[in-house]
Amino acid sequence: MYAVIKTGGKQYQVKEGDILFIEKIEGENGAELTFDEVLAIGDEGKFTPGTPVVEGASVNAKILSQTKGKKIIVFKMKPKKGYRNKNGHRQPYTKVEITKINA
Repeated sequence: MYAVIKTGGKQYQVKEGDILFIEKIEGENGAELTFDEVLAIGDEGKFTPGTPVVEGASVNAKILSQTKGKKIIVFKMKPKKGYRNKNGHRQPYTKVEITKINA
């Protein structure tokens, strides 16, 4: 059984036991989450699309850790003007494990 959920402006296809890195969600390690925006559910050749979400469906997950992504360099420059700007950025992520799909 799998489900398509929406969180952080992105869509993810998940199964029970999957580990995902999603946009940061506040919470302590070990806390339980519930994703109510289930866009579709599939199981053994049977597919249930949502309009826009599947009624009564949810996905339970557990927060494993709060992490940051790899550092990227943001460099801006305007030629012949002497303008240079160098910044770094690390995107915050939440590592979650899918525990149950309720259909």
